[in-house]
Amino acid sequence: MTKISKNYKPTKKEKFMNAKMKEYFRQKLLDWKNELLKESSQTLVNLQKEENTAKPDITDRASEEIERAFELRTRDRERKLINKIDSALRRIDDGSYGYCEETGEPIGIKRLEARPVATLSLEAQEMHEEKEKKLNWIYNFLSIYIYYYDF
Repeated sequence: MTKISKNYKPTKKEKFMNAKMKEYFRQKLLDWKNELLKESSQTLVNLQKEENTAKPDITDRASEEIERAFELRTRDRERKLINKIDSALRRIDDGSYGYCEETGEPIGIKRLEARPVATLSLEAQEMHEEKEKKLNWIYNFLSIYIYYYDF
């Protein structure tokens, strides 16, 4: 395992995904994952406390239920994010981290800093989103067409 200083930041001047850079992103991902897990544990504690305190007012109960549902949706998104983090950590181990899954080109340090779980370069991500927009437009068009012409 490569040691890095606390103030190390990857730069374009160094070889892309060298040992220091990999260790930097590994630590960034592990810290992020640990923070998410800590928040998740706190949510469980909070939900267990709330279960034991029944609110007599229906408005209070409804408000509490909305907050609980929101919290659970947030935790579900974070669970999915943890899976992406685990996947990124595996890619660091197998040497594919930092390279676009579609083009094989480097994703770029700035993008990885902003989104350490990124699997596509900015250009590939934009193309992917453009294709998705077109498919959504086609799907919506066909849905309307089918609705009006009752196929």
